Amino acid sequence: MRKYLYLAATFLLAALQLKADPVRDSAEIYQEQVNHIIDSIRSTQKYETGTIQLPGGKAEIKIPAGFKFLNAEQSKYVLTKLWGNPEANAANTLGMIFPEKSDPFSDSSYAFIVEFEDIGYVKDDDAEKIDYDEMLKTMQKEEKGENEERAKAGYAAIHFVGWAQKPFYDKENKVLHWAKEIHFDDHEAGANTLNYQIRILGRHGILSLNAVCTMQELPLVKADISKVLHMATFTEGNTYFDFDPKVDDVAAWTIGGLVAGKILAKVGFFALILKFLAAGWKFIVLGFLALVGYLRKFIGRKKEEEPLAQVPAEVPADEPPATL
Repeated sequence: MRKYLYLAATFLLAALQLKADPVRDSAEIYQEQVNHIIDSIRSTQKYETGTIQLPGGKAEIKIPAGFKFLNAEQSKYVLTKLWGNPEANAANTLGMIFPEKSDPFSDSSYAFIVEFEDIGYVKDDDAEKIDYDEMLKTMQKEEKGENEERAKAGYAAIHFVGWAQKPFYDKENKVLHWAKEIHFDDHEAGANTLNYQIRILGRHGILSLNAVCTMQELPLVKADISKVLHMATFTEGNTYFDFDPKVDDVAAWTIGGLVAGKILAKVGFFALILKFLAAGWKFIVLGFLALVGYLRKFIGRKKEEEPLAQVPAEVPADEPPATL
């Protein structure tokens, strides 16, 4: 709760200072306050490297040099509080993987959201029989009905442009990955997004790594994908090869079902993320600017009626934000 009070106080302070210092250029002060807010949030984010045990104990992730990991609690904060996704849609989030020099505010970068789906053992007998070109045509034909459902939920229509990376299944390591090029109707022309997905099959379900970026970052993702594919693994007793047909559940989905999106369909989860990433990873900044702008106008209307209020003494402006 303290971190939210701190941020609220920061917003108010930013708006007050815009009026309190008429000599300086308002745009300059405005940008300084935005940077201060971003720096305050960044200071609370604690990244990890090396071998990390994921929540639940069924998997671990090894973060090599050049990457960093944000734990489950902080990742859920990013997805819900910063990027505006419903909390229920981030319930299975185990963490996020970022390139070493990027974070949730970076331009021209990407992030992988790590999740676990407890769906049971996925049979891979169909892997070598799938015609992905035909699957693409089928999925594109099904867009109309899916977009009608999205419209009811208040989201823009999504169009599957094509494979950015045709599905590939590593049968030996039980790793499936593919990428879709997607267009949202409310995006500007050419602002297509990238949905790069990795599925690691296990005894009780799958580890999902979903890339969050725009199509412009596809070369960056492709350059790093060989490293990302092997970061997350199931622990002993939970691997695909530990499956016991006598006691373990078999998933209703096969390899084709995973790629076709018949599972993990979260209306709006990636819609919100990708929508704002296409504009340059500025969702949280724009939100803060809107709030500060509102306060600025409000204070402007009150200027002739009463003197500027002071930031409450019980919320020091220089107090560091609480950690997540």
